[in-house]
Amino acid sequence: MTGPPASEMNKSKKYKLVVFVPVDYANKVRQAVHEAGGGKMGKYSHCSFSSRGIGRFKPEYGAHPAFGKVGKIEKIEEEKIEVLCGKEIIGKVIAAMKKAHPYEEVAYDVYPLENL
Repeated sequence: MTGPPASEMNKSKKYKLVVFVPVDYANKVRQAVHEAGGGKMGKYSHCSFSSRGIGRFKPEYGAHPAFGKVGKIEKIEEEKIEVLCGKEIIGKVIAAMKKAHPYEEVAYDVYPLENL
């Protein structure tokens, strides 16, 4: 059994972008990602999945935290946002996400997807 030709696979290469953002900024970041083209699935746009949890971090000397204080371990309620992106726009989507995000160091992951 063979799969689609390489040219077809490159056209359809998808990634999953996962970003962690303070709850109060989730809609702003999600909107920026969607406006950059993230979250398209077939004939649907603005597709995403979210779940909530607690993010923990300790800003070190020289950091300029949006929340908390240098030298103190912080906890903040965050939303994890997941969206699909095509290979041709993943850089643009990441740039838009970072611009809308309040953190100095944005926690995000990009996963290549094998499913066509």
